[in-house]
Amino acid sequence: MIRKLKSGEYRLYSRKTDPKTGKRRNLGTFDSRAAAEKHEREVQYFKRH
Repeated sequence: MIRKLKSGEYRLYSRKTDPKTGKRRNLGTFDSRAAAEKHEREVQYFKRH
């Protein structure tokens, strides 16, 4: 899940909420949406391999 920050950067959050905090886990902050989407694909791949 990608959200745009006020600073203009994009942050990748986990899809599920973290049971410990009740919030989504931050999976990285990127300058462009394309970079965030690329990393999201890498994360999904890694979860299954």
